[in-house]
Amino acid sequence: MLMKEYRICMPLTVEEYRIGQLYMISKHSHEQSERGEGVEVVQNEPYEDPNYGSGQFTEKRIYLNNKLPSWAKAVVPKIFYVTEKAWNYYPYTITEYTCSFLPKFSIHVETKYEDNKGISDNIFDTELREEETEVCFIDIAYDEIPERYYKESEDPRCFKSEKTARGLLQEGWRDTQDPVMCSYKLVTVKFEVWGLQTRVEQFVHKVVRDVLLLGHRQAFAWVDEWIDMTMEEVREYERATQEATNKKLGTFPPAISISETPLPACARSGPSSAPSTPLSTEAPDFLSVPKDRPRKKSAPETLTLPDPARRDSVFRLPSLFSWGPSTPQPE
Repeated sequence: MLMKEYRICMPLTVEEYRIGQLYMISKHSHEQSERGEGVEVVQNEPYEDPNYGSGQFTEKRIYLNNKLPSWAKAVVPKIFYVTEKAWNYYPYTITEYTCSFLPKFSIHVETKYEDNKGISDNIFDTELREEETEVCFIDIAYDEIPERYYKESEDPRCFKSEKTARGLLQEGWRDTQDPVMCSYKLVTVKFEVWGLQTRVEQFVHKVVRDVLLLGHRQAFAWVDEWIDMTMEEVREYERATQEATNKKLGTFPPAISISETPLPACARSGPSSAPSTPLSTEAPDFLSVPKDRPRKKSAPETLTLPDPARRDSVFRLPSLFSWGPSTPQPE
């Protein structure tokens, strides 16, 4: 398990970003969904939790098969997707990512939003955790973004909002900008496979960081499109884009039943009363653990993988988690 806390500041208020976040996620999902790949919205409905109050539960499927290289397609199921479940009790949210193809893999994200420049320490009560948590600041204007994701129109150094007059951010803008808010995100990545765990968890955190950087840049760059929206208007926009996105994917949301069984217990998970659609925990045959293979008594299960050093090897795990040439899905 590898845990990091990310802090991403934006020239917005927490109240403004309540609309901006919903708009950005909907627009981004629609733009990135081509037929047969992208993000399918399975469920999106109001939800009431006894501890957190009123919120919104969403479930999405992020299809990756068409984004994989040919060698990876040979070893993964024909329909390969990651399930995202989110409980939005703004300004606090919980998001979980799981994959039935890799049951030992998961990402858990806790998010809190505050009107400050990222100065709140211990916002997630990390003193109660055994390990120290690394804190990483992400600068939406001056942190390097992968070239394939860069657009000048989404560069906070070049963009200036006509409706809010914010933008053209200069170095040190967090200390001079008014208003300013911060997204605090505690991200836990688990890949409990002996021999690969450290490398894969570090790689996934790099991908997560790129996703957070891109998503928050877009939320600000699109501010003139959403700043005048009401909650009712952004929910209608969300509904319309959800329908259009599913049509682009060539799929229709199946009927989702609400399970009475709570989510499996873990260190941090979604609310125990939240709706749950169970995932298959059976790995394909080629990922089964050999019965005659010795391993450490305390070690997690290991996968049977081809030797990556061989030229004919068809499986290189880190590439499996790459979002490919398309823009990644933000949280």
